[in-house]
Amino acid sequence: MTNTTIPQLGQGFHWQDLTVGQKMRTHRRTITETDLVNFIGVTGMLEAMFIDALDESGGIGGRPVPAALTYTFIEGFLLQSMIQGTGLALLEMTQKVLGPVRVGDTIHAIVEVSGVRPTSKGNRAVVDSTIDVFNQRDEPVMRYTARRLLAGRP
Repeated sequence: MTNTTIPQLGQGFHWQDLTVGQKMRTHRRTITETDLVNFIGVTGMLEAMFIDALDESGGIGGRPVPAALTYTFIEGFLLQSMIQGTGLALLEMTQKVLGPVRVGDTIHAIVEVSGVRPTSKGNRAVVDSTIDVFNQRDEPVMRYTARRLLAGRP
């Protein structure tokens, strides 16, 4: 039995719920050795700096993780909260890596809505956002922008 009058837990924002300048903070996530091993195994990113704990060729030190892993964890937070059930498409993305993320680092992000443009049909809008990712010392490690198509309220 479905009762549509009871709010759905974890439901993302409809485009009408977002305003330019609105900011949100994600949860934090500590990157583990298991996360690194699983990610590089699935993606094939078998670069020496990711698979050899003694490798010094990258000059980063520690156990660096691919920027793609950092990005996907933050996107996972957004999918589970901001755009769950309302996200229709990721239309465009730009990304800049500002610093390394290593195994043991704890990351989080601040999302700022930078544009909301309703489309001419379909009760949907193009929503732009800037996502700033930080480590546990609040040092910026990544900035990316995303343009998404979001559904409107039924």
